[in-house]
Amino acid sequence: MLDKTDHAILACLQSNARMQMKEIGERVHMTGQAVANRIARLEELGVLLGYTVKLDDSKLEKPFEAMVTVFLPSNHHSAFRDWAVSEPAVTELHRVTGEGCYWMKVRYGDPAGLSAFLEEMLRFGNYRINNSIEKLK
Repeated sequence: MLDKTDHAILACLQSNARMQMKEIGERVHMTGQAVANRIARLEELGVLLGYTVKLDDSKLEKPFEAMVTVFLPSNHHSAFRDWAVSEPAVTELHRVTGEGCYWMKVRYGDPAGLSAFLEEMLRFGNYRINNSIEKLK
């Protein structure tokens, strides 16, 4: 399905999603138009799902990050998912196997904001929280 050139193009986009087609072409030995055609095909195949922006959350007044393991009774999953997906503080939500039912990454501005978030979450079930002290990657 994907060849070596497709992987090289994807690597370029992963390092800089704003890289010009011409520059990608120079790196993979193709014309910019040929690269654009490859990218369009990768989008059509569903391999390339979109383009994102990396933000410095500490400059957006949400400097704190916590990882929350969520424990739910079986009858609260649907309501919890609906709430968590719509909650702006939740930056990632994963349904997991093993310990817990869900894993969430949460960003907040101060401990009081996290406390209010967790208090609201208690209507669905229980949780365990780990705070990030330094982001390494």
